[in-house]
Amino acid sequence: QVQLMESGGGLVQAGGSLRLSCAASGRTFSSYAMGWFRQAPGKEREFVTAISWRGVNTTYADSVKGRFTISRDDVKNRVYLQMNSLKPEDTAVYSCAANVKAYSTSIYYQDYDYWGQGTQVTVSS
Repeated sequence: QVQLMESGGGLVQAGGSLRLSCAASGRTFSSYAMGWFRQAPGKEREFVTAISWRGVNTTYADSVKGRFTISRDDVKNRVYLQMNSLKPEDTAVYSCAANVKAYSTSIYYQDYDYWGQGTQVTVSS
C-alpha cells in the first residue's frame, strides 16, 4: 500500500507557473505508475497526465500538452507536476494517484488504486 500527499498548490496569475509535488510513502513507490487528475467545482474529475515505471512512458491531456510536465524521482519517492503558462481554466483541485500496473499511463481514474487528498490551484485572470 502507498500513501500520497500533494503540496505546492496556491494562487497564481494567468501566465504564471506552479510546481506540484506528490510525496509517497512505502518502499515500492518505484513500481507504481503515477498520475495527476484535477476536478473543478461542478465538473467531473479530469485526467491531466501520467507517468509509468521509471518514466518510460508519459501521457498528457490535450488541454495541458506543451504547458505541463510530469516527472518522478524514485529515490525521493516523489512525482512532480510542473505547470507553466497557466490559464484560469486550469483552476481545480489537483490530486495525484498511484496505479499498481507499472507500465500503464491510463487516462481513466478507475484504473488508479491509491489517491492523495488533493491541493488547490487557483489561476486568476
